[in-house]
Amino acid sequence: MSAIDQATAGGARLAQACQILGISARTIERWRDNPEGEDARHGPHHRPHNALSSAEESQVLSVLTSSRYAELSPKQLVPQLADEGVYLASESTFYRLQRRHGLRRTRRPMSRTHVTRSSTVHRASAPNKVWSWDITWLPTNVRGIYLHLYLVMDVWSRRIVGWKIADRESAELAAEFITEVCRDRQVDPRGLVLHSDNGKPMRGSTMVSTLQWLGVVPSFSRPHVSDDNPYSESLFRTLKHTPAYPRLPFADSQAARRWVERFVGWYNGQHRHSAIRFVTPDERHCGREHRILASRHQLYQRARASNPERWSRATRNWTPIGLVVLNPPRADMQAAA
Repeated sequence: MSAIDQATAGGARLAQACQILGISARTIERWRDNPEGEDARHGPHHRPHNALSSAEESQVLSVLTSSRYAELSPKQLVPQLADEGVYLASESTFYRLQRRHGLRRTRRPMSRTHVTRSSTVHRASAPNKVWSWDITWLPTNVRGIYLHLYLVMDVWSRRIVGWKIADRESAELAAEFITEVCRDRQVDPRGLVLHSDNGKPMRGSTMVSTLQWLGVVPSFSRPHVSDDNPYSESLFRTLKHTPAYPRLPFADSQAARRWVERFVGWYNGQHRHSAIRFVTPDERHCGREHRILASRHQLYQRARASNPERWSRATRNWTPIGLVVLNPPRADMQAAA
């Protein structure tokens, strides 16, 4: 109080003086109103009855710091443990222990943009109904020279169904690429919706005529709207922000192909996707998600039965995701919320 009085008498603002001392201006006002008062703060008197025991907390910390799971976030780690038949704590508890023990890692900042609703709406109820594709650049050792990654994914399962690395962007290469993916995956292209942005390779005459010949339904983003192709944009963000992404440019196209091949194998077979209840795209694409999610639900029911005081609400929702909508209208989004 003496330091605050001296600072304010010298012309300092009360709020700034309190900020230096780490207390609020409201606290100083309260002390001035009752100068003879005592500190009324007591803190918690009892340990919460549903808190983790010391042994349980140590077990969670050992998992968070293990070499096997250290690179996984709790939202990826908890479903993976569930698939292994292990329940230790909730996702929020994992995050809370991470913060308490300083185990959180800083990630690359990612800009957030306002999502503009598109008038083009497509609904996928099964694999190979709606695909999304795009092209991204991969840096090389030569400044200004890039490799071009063509990549198409299934919107319903989030599975990467085809990719190709080329030294340029063109409608001819895009047409060959889509034709090869349909042939290699033995997919009937008639009626298949293929969504993309408005890039030149996507709208080139060769590409459009090839899609018409295959029977594919082309779908495009609105002009001058950068986020009408959210699934491909999200996939490329995951690709370039994964910890395994090379810090140095690719030496050549062969090095890029080797890395992309490893990434596709990891993304399809190991990455638990948050938008599909944290199953892998392969598991959803091949119809294995129902068994996996049912097993997780049973595990959570057993965990709740063993410690009911730790569950104030229903267990986590492990119901399979049904219909997936590409660029849903605003009314659908508000109804879902």
